[in-house]
Amino acid sequence: MTDTSAELLPARARRDRRILWLMRALSGDPMAVAATVWLLIVVLAIAADSLSLLGEHRISLKARNLPPFGFGQPWTLWLGADALGRPLLVRLIEAASTTIGIALVTVLTSLAGGTLLGVIAGYFGGFVGSLIMRICDIILGFPTLLVALFGLYLFGPSVSNLVIVLAVTRMPAYIRVARAETLEVRERLFVDAARVFGGGPVWILRTHILPSVAPTMLTLASVNLAMVMLFESGLSYLGLGIQPPSVSWGLMVAQGQGYLSSAWWLSFFPGLAVMFTTMSFNLLANWFRIVNDPSQHWRLVSRRR
Repeated sequence: MTDTSAELLPARARRDRRILWLMRALSGDPMAVAATVWLLIVVLAIAADSLSLLGEHRISLKARNLPPFGFGQPWTLWLGADALGRPLLVRLIEAASTTIGIALVTVLTSLAGGTLLGVIAGYFGGFVGSLIMRICDIILGFPTLLVALFGLYLFGPSVSNLVIVLAVTRMPAYIRVARAETLEVRERLFVDAARVFGGGPVWILRTHILPSVAPTMLTLASVNLAMVMLFESGLSYLGLGIQPPSVSWGLMVAQGQGYLSSAWWLSFFPGLAVMFTTMSFNLLANWFRIVNDPSQHWRLVSRRR
């Protein structure tokens, strides 16, 4: 056995033990398991749609407002059809890729930008840190939905504008948390030792500060994922988000509200999808917070018992 493989084995063993422990911790929380199963179903459905495995779903006027649970129909019509005869199940899957995709891109953008700015403000401070925090205070002084409505009305509703507006409005939360974590970590002894041994600011930030801040920021991102989904659905419902012919869950609810008395399923199932998905993200965010906080591990043990 070479020296390199001997060095890799302990790291690989620690990784395997970590994965096994996470699986056991997940299995001890029934709600987190249910949330994981639902999200896996959504991801597999999106993958099947992207690979064109769902078959044809053209407009069919004969199937206009077809009611759900007609199991004698093709499986794509089990949840009914919309006002143009398109299978509602397929439309839900197409909308899922749009809604969840926008939420993921928005959260990743705000996570990366907010963490970087927060770490810079916390580590260096001074005029740059004060300027960053004052800009955050200005953004936080206005309601998120109001800023998003104004921005989309001003620049026009599009996917790129929606992502930018939502990312900017959510970024102050990441900046404030990252700054607070950095202010605490930079005073620790291992950071002082790195400075004494000649470590530069960039090296210290990359090697010591960011790894210490990352778990908290990832937990915050998992919480914000559900919130961004709700904001996107609300803006699409109001007509300032996703525009036809594209589709999202919020847009489907808006398009179906005119048929509530005759075809309730057109708005009910998209709303149900939004509720289940946001609930699943919140449950997994709570589980992720407990897993990454050693003081909360007793909850995982009590649940397994």
